[in-house]
Amino acid sequence: MQKKDTIFTRLYHGILVENPTAVLCLGLCPTLAVTTTAKNGLAMGIVTGIVLVLSEFFISLLKRVIPKKDRMIIYVLISACFTTIIQLVLNAYYPDISESLGVFVSLTAVNGVIFGRADNYAMQNNPGLALFDGIGFGIGYTLIITILGAVREILGIGTIFGIRVIPDGYTLSIAALAPGAFFLLACIIAVAQKIKGGRSA
Repeated sequence: MQKKDTIFTRLYHGILVENPTAVLCLGLCPTLAVTTTAKNGLAMGIVTGIVLVLSEFFISLLKRVIPKKDRMIIYVLISACFTTIIQLVLNAYYPDISESLGVFVSLTAVNGVIFGRADNYAMQNNPGLALFDGIGFGIGYTLIITILGAVREILGIGTIFGIRVIPDGYTLSIAALAPGAFFLLACIIAVAQKIKGGRSA
């Protein structure tokens, strides 16, 4: 017998059981590209999380009027609207963050995390559960991408959120490069799978 879906279940699944990065391996392009620092990782996670929550909620709200054959283009239009608003806010009030994240803010509109949850959950469930599904997956994504950014920043640059914790000359520069990102993400995924217990969702 299938357990009843609840707000707690949605949060728990998004953060641990079905974590979009550490378990489902979605949204890896921005995850690997922008996580040179913890600040960038946190900012990218928050941006993606906001778009995800709003997109899931509105897609669930409109699911009865979205034609099945046109659903993908509708997903893009909805997520692009929220992505554009967030990008304008970043440009106006946080230009340094906008510059650091670059084109990956715009690409949030077509992030695999958003499309995956829109099609697999928001279109099948009520807006309330879809909202908390977005919150859970947003937190899960932000958690992993921030951890990866923090580890890369500490090992590669010697700082954490700009505060020096490792003296110059004792850092591993490869951690700040693409190969280091792949290796460290693999380690994080392995740890997440160990915590999860290797069980399927």
